[in-house]
Amino acid sequence: MYLRDDIKKYFSDSPFIFEQMMALRGECFRHQKGRMTQRIQLGDKTYFIKQHTGVGWKEIIKNILQFRLPVMGAKNEWRAIEKLQSLGVSVPAIAAYGERGKQSFILMEELKPIISLEDLAKQFMTSPPSFIFKCRLIEAVAKIARILHENGLNHRDFYLCHFLLDTSVECGDKLPALALIDLHRVQIRKVVPTRWIIKDLAGLYFSSKDAGLTSSDRYRFIKAYRGKPLRDILSDEKNCWKKVRARGEHLYNSHL
Repeated sequence: MYLRDDIKKYFSDSPFIFEQMMALRGECFRHQKGRMTQRIQLGDKTYFIKQHTGVGWKEIIKNILQFRLPVMGAKNEWRAIEKLQSLGVSVPAIAAYGERGKQSFILMEELKPIISLEDLAKQFMTSPPSFIFKCRLIEAVAKIARILHENGLNHRDFYLCHFLLDTSVECGDKLPALALIDLHRVQIRKVVPTRWIIKDLAGLYFSSKDAGLTSSDRYRFIKAYRGKPLRDILSDEKNCWKKVRARGEHLYNSHL
């Protein structure tokens, strides 16, 4: 059990703090089997709480048969947030965490004021961004992807909707201030297998299909992600990027 000092005052000092956390109710954002995500308010601050009530063996076997690793609890998100913070990636701040048997929860500060890159990309279709801002935004996303993959992490739900732009920060000559969320499925290893890198990058490709990006924009991402001359990348890694595009196109066509 972890409870940050500034939120202890909202809970009675008793051995039943875990039960109080699991009983919190607010605006429900997602309710899946064994997991519920809600927005709640404590004092003048808003938080997101993910409450895990356990996954049965039937669900575990179903996920394994679908070649998916099941999410067993909140600990994975806790570990991912701590790892990404150590790498300098902006993520939600943890206010509380608890685990007991199959049940667990994680309470995170709501990031605001923000807009998701998915929503921002929709605006680009009618109100295109400046060339400089678009280039810097692409570089910022590529930088986060590179940090994850070079440090043994893959997201597994690597879509634009999980990148949040801090709208209170003026970019100027710096990269846009981006945060990464929805980290409960992140995998952490010494080295990320190529197939999981391709899955992450294909997710970005798929979710950016309607953002009005050009071929030059996509090459700009590849160059920023790999950090070396584009000619060398396309010569050495041509097949890998073909697989990224093919998987991304397949995802996009399956959602039409």
